[in-house]
Amino acid sequence: MIFWSGVWLFWMLGPFVTSVRHIDTPRGVLGTVAVPLFCVTYLRHFYECRAAFFRLTNPAGFRPRPRDLARYGLLGLIAALCVVAAGQPGYAAVIFFALSGLWTLRLQRGWLIVILVGVCYPFLWALPGWKADGTSYIGLGFGAFAITIGMTAGRRQHQLRETRRVNAELMVQQERNRMARDLHDILGHSLTVITVKSELAGRLLDAGAGERARAEVADLERLSRTALADVRRAVEGYREISLSGELARAKEAFAAAGITARTPTALDQVPADLVEPFAWTVRECVTNVLRHSGATTCTISVGPGSITVEDNGIGAGSVVVGNGLAGLRERASAAGAVVITRPVEPHGFSVTVATKAEAPMVEVTPDEDTPRHTVGHRSGGAFT
Repeated sequence: MIFWSGVWLFWMLGPFVTSVRHIDTPRGVLGTVAVPLFCVTYLRHFYECRAAFFRLTNPAGFRPRPRDLARYGLLGLIAALCVVAAGQPGYAAVIFFALSGLWTLRLQRGWLIVILVGVCYPFLWALPGWKADGTSYIGLGFGAFAITIGMTAGRRQHQLRETRRVNAELMVQQERNRMARDLHDILGHSLTVITVKSELAGRLLDAGAGERARAEVADLERLSRTALADVRRAVEGYREISLSGELARAKEAFAAAGITARTPTALDQVPADLVEPFAWTVRECVTNVLRHSGATTCTISVGPGSITVEDNGIGAGSVVVGNGLAGLRERASAAGAVVITRPVEPHGFSVTVATKAEAPMVEVTPDEDTPRHTVGHRSGGAFT
């Protein structure tokens, strides 16, 4: 960047050579010192203002820093000395001074200085030793447009890089959320069932039912291996879940916990795009029934566009929104469905995941354009 800003300073060779030719005069000495000093100050000024060149911060309300304005004023003073020392060739320093105003000041004010320098130039042609010179306007105009286009392109390129960086961070965050949700759903369900079966195996051993206890321990080993495989597949990024498989595991877990389960026998009416969210609904709700509800009966009903898990557990407290319910909402929303929770009279709790067309109680707030779950005043358990 510094190279491309400095390469154009070869235009300052003219006033420098003119000054060297008159080195035996005070003006020649002044020009020999002022021209190199101008070039050094110009490069230093560009280096200090390189971020402002692309307006990387607050481009609409850009304000130059006081030290940049002071340095810009010093640059103008040295440019005037170049004109005094070298005459018309020294006006090249004034052109560089005007162009540097485009990335030192606000763009409109920078263009104002460029126009003023261009307007004032013909009036100086009347001075002794000066002559009409239209070529300077080519450099002034080309430089002004090139700098403006470069600033715009650089700013957009920077914004594009920032957008890519933000998108990359969002993708990482989404992957973390997916991992957290999947691990919660997998381990929460599996560890709950393992806990229930461990308690059952302990009671069977106390009762002297060794064969049944061994069968439960074998199931514990199978469940732990399945959970480990699910975790590995979740980490690898691919994992399938089936509604029929979750219903079968729910019946098995309910049986181990002594809960009567009523599950559907036919699933053909469920659309393909709802099979996975319905399966996650079964897994999450079964986990919560086992953990919190204290229910003796759980009914799972499935329709073409909805699934409901209803228990007759304790009907006290309120819904505690945790990772499980949040993950279930995300999955439902991705499938175009909503999560509805409500109490069951005289006691119990019901969770429904339904398409928006079939959702019977969907609450939409004025500040949101996506449906929210409906929560009754009493519930049958807490979501984790």
